Amino acid sequence: MKRLFPVLLLLVATVTAAYGEDEYAFDERELGAETEKKPYHVGGFAELRPVESWLNRDASLYKLNFYDSTVGERTDEYNGRVQLDGNLEYRMVGLYAKGNVGGRRDYAGNHGDATLYEGYGSLAPVDSFRVHVGKESLKWGKGYAWNPAALFTRPKNPDEPELDLEGYYLARFEYTRSFEGPLKTVSFTPVFLPVFTGVNEDYAPRQDLESAAKLYLLLFDTDLDFIYSYSLSSRSRFGFDFSRNITTNIEVHGEAAYLTRVSKTVLDDSGVVSVRESAAASFLAGIRYLNEADTTFIVEYYHNGAGRDTAVMKRQYVSINKAYAFYEMTGDDGLLQKISDSADTAIAKVNPMRDYAYARISQKDPFDILYVTPAVTWIYNTADYSSTLSPEIVYTGVTNLELRLKALFLIGEQYSESGEKPNKTRVELRVRYSF
Repeated sequence: MKRLFPVLLLLVATVTAAYGEDEYAFDERELGAETEKKPYHVGGFAELRPVESWLNRDASLYKLNFYDSTVGERTDEYNGRVQLDGNLEYRMVGLYAKGNVGGRRDYAGNHGDATLYEGYGSLAPVDSFRVHVGKESLKWGKGYAWNPAALFTRPKNPDEPELDLEGYYLARFEYTRSFEGPLKTVSFTPVFLPVFTGVNEDYAPRQDLESAAKLYLLLFDTDLDFIYSYSLSSRSRFGFDFSRNITTNIEVHGEAAYLTRVSKTVLDDSGVVSVRESAAASFLAGIRYLNEADTTFIVEYYHNGAGRDTAVMKRQYVSINKAYAFYEMTGDDGLLQKISDSADTAIAKVNPMRDYAYARISQKDPFDILYVTPAVTWIYNTADYSSTLSPEIVYTGVTNLELRLKALFLIGEQYSESGEKPNKTRVELRVRYSF
């Protein structure tokens, strides 16, 4: 009956229109009820992502990660996850949540995790004022691959900048006013982020209360943000970003941040770890261009003032190699464990150095092939001349289903960032169904 009902309905409508005996008029009340925004939403996606990696056995980070395993030149990995998000709004009150449950099988066995990305309540007693309390991921900054001015946001992975990020527990207040004239909108947003046992412990190394204020202006059709952050431990930070459409298809953007105190861990040749503090300034400049053929170009340059230089990185790679050589001779992995357990393993994270260039080109429906979007992403380390190259192709021809095939090639000499990564090539297939 469910299959026959639409056919019968179409038949009745066709016969009625053919005879034309009565005019049909829409009931505006019924139409309004159908088009009225629902007070709730539930959605998400399920995803499978098998990955195959070819490893670089000469790299220092391969030696650090796999010295006590039987991994060879290639590893297989199988990932699966389900992400759910929903919101409920009733008058001035709103609730929002986003969570992720995933599992992975790799050379080390089976792994699983569950993460609450966001979960907060909101209160809007008037249209111009809103309060958010709970776990939230703030969308601050205008950069595509990096956001140095996003002081209360976890860093992106520039190879996957559109992935959702886990938020922090905070309280956010937002007041907005609109005007006529060159200054169209003003928004003021204070934020308070506590750090103590069990809450936001990965944000700061000690218990603290972080606060920030963001002033947003839409001035002469330019988006401007001015950000100031202060903590009880006397750490001050300043941020600024802007975005403007030069033409309908060209957008320019930039960000800058100055941190009065940044902690860096440094590993010397003997494996001794020391912590140093200093000020740091970072900035980003970028452009996005869409041409008439639906080709999108994104180019950005990023300077990370808190990053490491080539001499520091080389010294740390050499320390790992020495520790590995000592392990091979004696079987004692104490030095490797010391390096692995230290905070200095930040060298293994994404983009730990100072200066990077980013370029991405994507083409929608090339050669009139519908629902297909190929793209390529290139990230270049301007200090050690290493890079990553990521071609991909996405197919969305089936409703709610996305298929993406993506490869990653790491290119670099010894003691360069890409040259010392544990893998040199990776290929993955992502199958995602949204609901």
